[in-house]
Amino acid sequence: MRLIFFSLILFLAVTATAQTTAKFKLDENAIVVDSTGYRYPYAIWIGLLRTGFYKLKPVNPKNPNEGMVMIRMTEEEIKRREENAPKPKESPFFNTGNTFQKFKLKDMEGRKYSLNDLKGKIVVINFWFINCAPCKAEIPQLNKLVKEFNPDEVVFIAVALDRYSELKDFLKTTPFDYHIIDDGRYFAQGNGVKSYPTHVVLDKESKIYYHTTGLATGTGPWLKRSIQELLKN
Repeated sequence: MRLIFFSLILFLAVTATAQTTAKFKLDENAIVVDSTGYRYPYAIWIGLLRTGFYKLKPVNPKNPNEGMVMIRMTEEEIKRREENAPKPKESPFFNTGNTFQKFKLKDMEGRKYSLNDLKGKIVVINFWFINCAPCKAEIPQLNKLVKEFNPDEVVFIAVALDRYSELKDFLKTTPFDYHIIDDGRYFAQGNGVKSYPTHVVLDKESKIYYHTTGLATGTGPWLKRSIQELLKN
């Protein structure tokens, strides 16, 4: 998971410029500044990169080791990146076209969900846990995804391995707009999920339409694309 996560961060940084050399290291010692020259602490700039809304450009294109400038991407740039994002690999835990196994779940707000009741809607399921760095990194993009679709047509469910009390504390500082299922380890194991994050998109007949594991540049865009395709159909 760490390899996938840091590959994403490195991609986001180096795609901003073709001049970045192999000698440059994007780690806690890297110099990252804003447009005024203020140097970001590592925790701040890495957090901004994780949102997927920022990019890095060298202060000096001829010598990127002098530092990088953090730049907010325009909506057009974000849209173009999403359109060109490569399709992530399918997860090894599910088979496209199979009917998802029946379930009955209850979220942290007490709302109940069953596969039978959700027929006729598109269902997006995310398997995750609090201490999973890639899982946390993609939350801002997943929140954005939720806002783009009608809740009467698309239901977003996040199955967390963590207990209710742990999630309650975590969500105070990191809002997650999916319907959160606490203590979902049994459900993840029952579906054979062993790596995180794992995403599954079900069509209106509860069949698996799209699924992927890990965090890649195309995760968010392909979740969105899958939902849009199902809505058209």
